[in-house]
Amino acid sequence: MTPEDQWHLQREKGLAWLRAGFAIIAVTVIQLNPSRMARFPWLSYSSLLLFLLYSLVILFLTQREKTNSRKIAIATTGLDLVWVSLIVFSTGGSRTPFFIYYLFPAITAASRYGIKGGLVVSGVGATIYAFIRFGFPWETPLGVDVFFVRTIYLAVFSYIFGFLSEFEAKQNRKLLALSKTAAEVATLEERRRIMREVHDGLLQSLATHILRLEMCRRHFLHSPPELEAELRAIEDDTRNFMKLIRQFLAGKETQAFPPGMMLEKLRGDLNFLQDGLGLHIILETHPEDISLPQTVEQDVYYVLREGLANIVRHAHASRAVIIVKKENNEVMVALSDDGVGFDVNEEKNGNGFGLTSMEERVRRHGGTLQRRSEAGKGTTISFSLPIPTAY
Repeated sequence: MTPEDQWHLQREKGLAWLRAGFAIIAVTVIQLNPSRMARFPWLSYSSLLLFLLYSLVILFLTQREKTNSRKIAIATTGLDLVWVSLIVFSTGGSRTPFFIYYLFPAITAASRYGIKGGLVVSGVGATIYAFIRFGFPWETPLGVDVFFVRTIYLAVFSYIFGFLSEFEAKQNRKLLALSKTAAEVATLEERRRIMREVHDGLLQSLATHILRLEMCRRHFLHSPPELEAELRAIEDDTRNFMKLIRQFLAGKETQAFPPGMMLEKLRGDLNFLQDGLGLHIILETHPEDISLPQTVEQDVYYVLREGLANIVRHAHASRAVIIVKKENNEVMVALSDDGVGFDVNEEKNGNGFGLTSMEERVRRHGGTLQRRSEAGKGTTISFSLPIPTAY
């Protein structure tokens, strides 16, 4: 059931309770003044009891979640007019105390179909009442002026409720549109988060495993002890990697390392790049032991790892420098290499997801990622992130 259908059903539930209340009041009034049924007693009793029974049936149907509220609305709009007209006719005609009951079908039609629906039903009700008033002889006929006044306020009430109903419907449509837009944005953001986590976490880990396996093939085939040690390390990392995948599939937040271990994790990656690939990397930290909030250090690590992966894949560099500096509630990070570089303006037109992920991680902490590069002169990536004062 859509939110709009739920709203329509809730409205029909409220009208059903109101209709049942009107029916009970009508029966009570007749019990207090039986003389109202003196002319048509059988018709009066029948119309009142059937109206009560009909009201209870509609009330029961609207309590079921699978009820088609639109079909109920169409059926009850006509039936309400029929029952009210019978009650009005059988309880006094022109002098009946139940003329006000014509307001109920008029107001319900206005709440369902707006101004036009309310005015049409009020017009039909006034026409039926005019037929009752002028088509039969009554002991105490009602003046024409009273009839017109009643018709006017019936139309006025229908117009007011129709206007309010249309205004409410417009607001509900706006809310539904905003809700749909918010849901789409949330879905898109969740999709991007999953893509980011898969790329920065799972895919980067797989890429690292590939590099380590290539290193085994190139350097350790003739050194069984070193090959065995490296394969055991890869095996252990694969088990940890599988744990991360299970956590990710279970919807849990995955972490590349325990809180406070960013530098140790980073140094381990740098040792592998230096020993396995021959890339000389210098890591400078100020102060030497930097403490950062968990979310900040996780994103700083992922950005640096993506930057290092780009150096390995594209830069053809022999040397890289990482500087991580913390001062005045701010952490400043820079990664530079002596590789082939690239044209930044041309690269902006073909950004891959890796760079987009780096920018998003920096931006969600209030920072901006900057890139400086020239062909043949290496590349520098830098950013700074504010650190919460409460940390």
